[in-house]
Amino acid sequence: MKQKLSEYWVKFKSFVKECRRVLQITKKPSTEEYKAIVKVTGIGILLIGALGFIISMIGALTGIR
Repeated sequence: MKQKLSEYWVKFKSFVKECRRVLQITKKPSTEEYKAIVKVTGIGILLIGALGFIISMIGALTGIR
């Protein structure tokens, strides 16, 4: 039991170390980068919503639902 606890502690410490490393190398995006990310995300959400709507309409019109 003690060995298992020790293994979990080592894994936890390794995880925390990796998280700290990632947070240290990340940076705040510039205004242009942020706007590009927002545009791409918005377009993706709209496309997925439109696809779901089309599939729903096809199902309703063909009586599958």
